[in-house]
Amino acid sequence: MTASVTSSEAHEGPVTTGFWALTLGSIGVVFGDIGTSPLYAFREAVARAAEGQPVSRVIVLGVLSLILWALFIVVTAKYVLLLLRADNNGEGGTLSLMALGQRALGRRSWPLLALGVIGASMFIGDSMITPAISVLSAVEGLKLVAPALEHYVVPLTVLILVVLFSVQSGGTARVASAFGPVMVVWFATIAVMGLVHISDDPSVLAAINPWYGIQFLLSHGTIGLVTLGAVFLVVTGGEALYADLGHFGRKPIQAGWFYFVLPALLINYFGQGALVLANPAAIENPFYRMVPEMLVLPLVVLATAATVIASQAVITGAYSLMRQAVQLGLLPRFEVRYTSETHAGQIYLPRVNRLLLIGVLLLVLLFRTSSGLASAYGIAVSTTMVVDGIMGFVVIWKLWNWRAATVAAVIVPFVVVDMTFLSANLLKLLEGAWVPLLFGLVMAITIWTWRRGVAILTVKTRRIEVPLADLIKSLEKRPPHIVRGTAVFLTSDPSFVPTALLHNLKHNKVLHEHNVILTIETAQTPRVDVAERVRMESISDKFSTVRLRFGFMESPNVPKALVIARKLGWQFDIMATSFFVSRRALKPSAQSGMPKWQDHLFIALSRSANDATDYFQIPTGRVVEVGTQVTI
Repeated sequence: MTASVTSSEAHEGPVTTGFWALTLGSIGVVFGDIGTSPLYAFREAVARAAEGQPVSRVIVLGVLSLILWALFIVVTAKYVLLLLRADNNGEGGTLSLMALGQRALGRRSWPLLALGVIGASMFIGDSMITPAISVLSAVEGLKLVAPALEHYVVPLTVLILVVLFSVQSGGTARVASAFGPVMVVWFATIAVMGLVHISDDPSVLAAINPWYGIQFLLSHGTIGLVTLGAVFLVVTGGEALYADLGHFGRKPIQAGWFYFVLPALLINYFGQGALVLANPAAIENPFYRMVPEMLVLPLVVLATAATVIASQAVITGAYSLMRQAVQLGLLPRFEVRYTSETHAGQIYLPRVNRLLLIGVLLLVLLFRTSSGLASAYGIAVSTTMVVDGIMGFVVIWKLWNWRAATVAAVIVPFVVVDMTFLSANLLKLLEGAWVPLLFGLVMAITIWTWRRGVAILTVKTRRIEVPLADLIKSLEKRPPHIVRGTAVFLTSDPSFVPTALLHNLKHNKVLHEHNVILTIETAQTPRVDVAERVRMESISDKFSTVRLRFGFMESPNVPKALVIARKLGWQFDIMATSFFVSRRALKPSAQSGMPKWQDHLFIALSRSANDATDYFQIPTGRVVEVGTQVTI
């Protein structure tokens, strides 16, 4: 990301990076997706409304009115003015909202967890579609420069996407500083293009009246609903305003939206509408028809740069979301690489990157045009927006202590609008909307399988585990050979003996003079204060328990956290400490509690999990791994 702030700074307080620097950064990262929608949104909405018939004034004004009020209601009112205030220690996004809702209820809520999983799954689907449709729509401008180049649109799009995903391992730190200025040029350009063409038919401004949109929907029946699904393309990316809250803060995002992005978008959409009213043939590609032929190629280059930035923002968002999912126990551990020494949010997940690239390329090769992909786009985002609305109701009601009737009066209209858009997008199910649903279903099944498998495995291992207190009493009566140094045993439940400790006693028949039972917990907050990081308790002269707490937006670094334990009396020396980690080999069982296919999926997920040593950033030279075999 371009800039970052602490949780408290992001919420209200002064920012060290500077308000306008953060605003510029938000323009470069937060608004990339929604900012490139003019490339295809108006064209697709009018095409849906016309259904092959000549474009009429009623259609243009109706579509423009729907676009304007969709931006006002869904993005401005719901996200910019309301949900940006629902921050979880400064962080936003679907999983942050889920954690905030559970904290507001004071317990783990399975319905909220299910909503969070659905929202996260759909976001991953959106992360595949956004790069595909954005880059395709930009490169398609080449057909206007030279129709013979039409055959090169898909190969060039594939090349750009492959390069984009290939450079992810190097991080965005070097190019992030250019995101803001490039997007400023982009928004300024589309605003000027719109201003120039509004004069083609100034009566287009009448679409500000919401009655044109309402009348269009009432008079066009099913076609009106189908058109509404295409209109939704103008608000895709609206959820990114909330997801990137922790990186830039509420006020910089609001300033960027109100003072720059929203005016530029509206001016461009109205300019496209005026152009089409004056020249109906321009509906073929109204965005690129707004500039003289000699400027089409430079505009294609600028649009491609803007769509690459929009894609980069979504890809980075997918990395962050997947890391949150791992921290919350929804997925197995993934390898996380840090690509910046100064910005903790700049991460790279190799496996996620490969899966996203495969998905994006399949979409480009399957649909081949931005118009084809437009049918697949929207349903993922509209589902996420419905989920955000429902969870937002819980947070505002329980955490903000509003009266239920007041919350309903505020939130229900938003949910109804989102549900209407979702219904409109579902009409495109057979045309391509099944794609994000398929992605979301696969993701949801994966999360469900992992959660269910972990729960079954926990129950099975508890049956054979020994309470730690019983072992300590036994060792006091018959002490084994004592060796110097400190042994740290990682476990998920400190009340039971870690498997690695039992095997060390059984096979090596020795006990270290200092033994630490280490538990790593993930809090329901994005970050944990350093003062709350470590909790240490001595339970005998040779045993103590240590709990390390990390937020779900943090990456656990065990050695760094244990240094804090020195203040609590533990003279921690990494060179005199051995970390014992259990490595379980899972085998399918005849009676596991899950179908056989789910057994094999869970085992495959477990085997693909990143090594605990790397994930917790423990020096490999200080680790002893103990292997065990468990049936599930």
